[in-house]
Amino acid sequence: MSGTVTMYSTTWCGYCSRLKSQLNREGIGYTEINIEEDPASAAFVESVNNGNQVVPTVLVTPAGGGEQVVMTNPSLMQVKKALAA
Repeated sequence: MSGTVTMYSTTWCGYCSRLKSQLNREGIGYTEINIEEDPASAAFVESVNNGNQVVPTVLVTPAGGGEQVVMTNPSLMQVKKALAA
């Protein structure tokens, strides 16, 4: 599956760990950014979550080059659907 997935996360986030495990199991590549180590990424997460640092926040660029999608705590199925759009 082509397209790109960027996951904004923290080391202590259980939801992040679960989604990473699911993406790995499905062979879906992703870039992970720890918002506690990257202030610009933390600001991005806040900007798309009403000022809150909610993780995982996932940015998907679809395989077909469609519009990027930002999702907060998405399911594996939501990520796969966004990649295929």
